[in-house]
Amino acid sequence: MLKQILSKLPRKLQKSETVDSATNDSGNNSSRLGHVFQCTNVGSAFSSKLNVVKRVSSAVFPASIAAEAVDPHLSFKDVPNPQKQNLFVSKLNYCCEVFDLNDMEKQDLKRQMLIDIVDFVTSGSAKFNETAISAVCKLCAANLFRVFPPKSHATSSGGETEDEEPIFDPAWSHMQNVYDLLVQFVSNNSLDAKVAKKYLDHSFISRLLDLFDSDDPRERDCLKTILHRVYGKFMIHRLFIRKAISNVIYRFVFETERHNGIAELLEIFGSVITGFALPLKEEHKTFLWRVLIPLHKPKSVGIYHQQLTYCIVQFIDKDPKLASTVIRGLLRYWPLTNSQKELMFLSETEEILEMISMVEFQKIMVSLFRRIGYCLNSSHYQVAEKAHLLWNNEHIINLVAHNRQAIIPIIIPALERNTQKHWSNAVLNLTLNVKKLVLEMDEELVLACELDSKEEQSRSIAASEKRRLTWERLENAATPQPVSTNISFLVEPATCAVAG
Repeated sequence: MLKQILSKLPRKLQKSETVDSATNDSGNNSSRLGHVFQCTNVGSAFSSKLNVVKRVSSAVFPASIAAEAVDPHLSFKDVPNPQKQNLFVSKLNYCCEVFDLNDMEKQDLKRQMLIDIVDFVTSGSAKFNETAISAVCKLCAANLFRVFPPKSHATSSGGETEDEEPIFDPAWSHMQNVYDLLVQFVSNNSLDAKVAKKYLDHSFISRLLDLFDSDDPRERDCLKTILHRVYGKFMIHRLFIRKAISNVIYRFVFETERHNGIAELLEIFGSVITGFALPLKEEHKTFLWRVLIPLHKPKSVGIYHQQLTYCIVQFIDKDPKLASTVIRGLLRYWPLTNSQKELMFLSETEEILEMISMVEFQKIMVSLFRRIGYCLNSSHYQVAEKAHLLWNNEHIINLVAHNRQAIIPIIIPALERNTQKHWSNAVLNLTLNVKKLVLEMDEELVLACELDSKEEQSRSIAASEKRRLTWERLENAATPQPVSTNISFLVEPATCAVAG
């Protein structure tokens, strides 16, 4: 009896038994038990899969994303410290929305929210994790990146005059807060560049460079600071930034000759050049020859000439052998009809000659002083005065003295022409001073050059007189002679044959 009762009780399953063996059991009790075991096993499998999903989601999406959203209209003072980072992200996401400028209520609310964000970042309380980095980049892209209308350039002269009044963007009061946030963002010491480079990528930098064409000088000044910080913090982007700036300058020089931010871009490069390692890479020398030197070509060079000269001087300071290359470039683009540009070229030439070595000077001295000779005879008195004042520079005088056999024969004819026919008394006095200086340098050579100059002038006068006489003979020969009215014609009588 006891055995019969025990036989009806369900036996204990062994660990080695599987679900299949349980479901194939012939007994009803064992079949039901197998069904229960199968459900239990599936539940545990589902639970393990859920844990995997949780691990994956926590890896892909930061914890702050999954955290409870905080009302962005709240103040940072009104939330506990653990929630402030979530509120920071909520405010960033809210400010990504762009409102109509005419909707003053929403604009004021957004402006105040941006001020709160900047203050929170400035205080050092903000943490730039991946969620915050993504939100900041999205906010800046939504509020700053835009295409400038063509009419912003239609009435401008392409930057040909420095006296042109700047144009201020009416939306600057709103954009200023966004730029303040971006400056604080790229300047933050705790910013992880390895994470941020995924969002502050090449596309983002290209759009930043497009903004340098803004008419508002305040915006360009902020962009200059931002791009300089990006170049310093993100080493992986440095080559791309240099190439992108080169492309902007290429389009400006060879296509449009219209861009508002060339001076700011050159200011950035001025500090970049100081950090170049020696010896200079070929890439950097190519940038000097193909980018910086052609910038002397546009008419609007006066707007950025100070920054351009600084960049070129930095290059020569790094590698003095580049001085002759730069002088050749200047002679290539030397202006012939623009006196203001000519004055700038003379000033830049003087700065380069103060740094040039004797070896490099001898490579370009003949072609350079031929051009200076033309400037000495310029009918524009400021250009002529500037060319004469080069001789007040002690370093230039030293270079000329060591190479006087090649330079004085080029300069003396120009000085002689000035003493004979230049209209300006001030230029005439400067000419006499320079002539006295070179006489003290080598009197015998100067006298010989003066004699040669007079002989050359006599030959020139004789050749000119010969040409005049030749043209007179040609004109006389080509003049039609008058036709006489008393002309008699001999008419022979006609003869007729008579048949006999």
